[in-house]
Amino acid sequence: MPPRLIFTVTTDLNYDQRMQRICGSLARAGYEVLLVGREWPRSAPLTAQPYQQHRLRCWLQRGKLFYLEFNLRLLAYLLTQRAAAWCAIDLDTALPVWARARLSNSPFVYDAHELFTEVPEVVSRPTVQKLWRQVERFIVPRAHLAYTVGPALARLFEQRYGRPFAVIRNISRLQKPDARVEAEGYILYQGALNAGRGLETLLAAMPLVQGRLVICGEGDLSEALRAQAAALGLLASGQVEFRGYVLPEALREVTRRAAVGVLLLENQGLSYYYSLANKFFDYLHACVPQVVVDFPEYRALNEGYDVAQLVPAPLTTAAVAAALNRLLPGGDEARVRQLVVNCARARQELSWQHEETRLVALYAALPGCTISPTS
Repeated sequence: MPPRLIFTVTTDLNYDQRMQRICGSLARAGYEVLLVGREWPRSAPLTAQPYQQHRLRCWLQRGKLFYLEFNLRLLAYLLTQRAAAWCAIDLDTALPVWARARLSNSPFVYDAHELFTEVPEVVSRPTVQKLWRQVERFIVPRAHLAYTVGPALARLFEQRYGRPFAVIRNISRLQKPDARVEAEGYILYQGALNAGRGLETLLAAMPLVQGRLVICGEGDLSEALRAQAAALGLLASGQVEFRGYVLPEALREVTRRAAVGVLLLENQGLSYYYSLANKFFDYLHACVPQVVVDFPEYRALNEGYDVAQLVPAPLTTAAVAAALNRLLPGGDEARVRQLVVNCARARQELSWQHEETRLVALYAALPGCTISPTS
């Protein structure tokens, strides 16, 4: 029997592209993989994947009591399972996963998709942040293996805890170039509609922009952002369209047809300041020029590959509008052509194929997780 790996998240598995990449790669490498996540009231049926999936249904949907309920349900479920290694994605699933690994004397793995104690929703509530920092101080030193999404966050974790953190970047899989499609001229934002994503500034800039905006995703600010767009007349004019949740396969097609992608974070915590978001690579792999906030990881990549138009932080409506207009039809056509060419070159080096080689090696080095030729 091949070694079994169990991963846990609080997300809806259909939309978690990072976990789809990680679990898919490990399954193809020969592991038996189970991904455990959360079922929302409106969750669609699970999409087929090359690994096992299970979703937990909770009575509560948010807040402290939700995390308590989910963690208790998760622990109860994990007690019925076996695994060679147990992996928690971020702190919100870490305690029950660590407890289950400890009970079976198996390796515990910590995958930090972000610096959980420094996301805006936590930073804005000091008591909540203090609690999660206590969890972090307990969990991180006890992990047999720890990794995160970018070099800057890895260095920060290493400074805090004096232990190595590997880096597995959340990069798109390199695929054969699709037949070139004509960009439909829209600006695309893909991702969660949460605090610190620069979405309020983006909407405020839209009356100054010669193009329309398509937003794919939902989150804590869904209602507030729709209300802001309506107040600005952007919904009635059709200049802004909210498409809600979009499955990854469909989202790739939406991205291919965009003229410009946006990644506009605000410095509301170290997690965002040192982030390396998957949408940066999704736009790059679709050869779509993008407007990106000038934070360290994006600046470093852009200095090497020149695939984006950087805008300074803190964000202003004038700077965002100017950057978007430069890359939209009727703007700086020579700059757009150069960015497209640079994306096509960069995607050869910045691809999931390179990341998954390191990922599989990390798990193969764990006790009891070596893949044998007969597995």
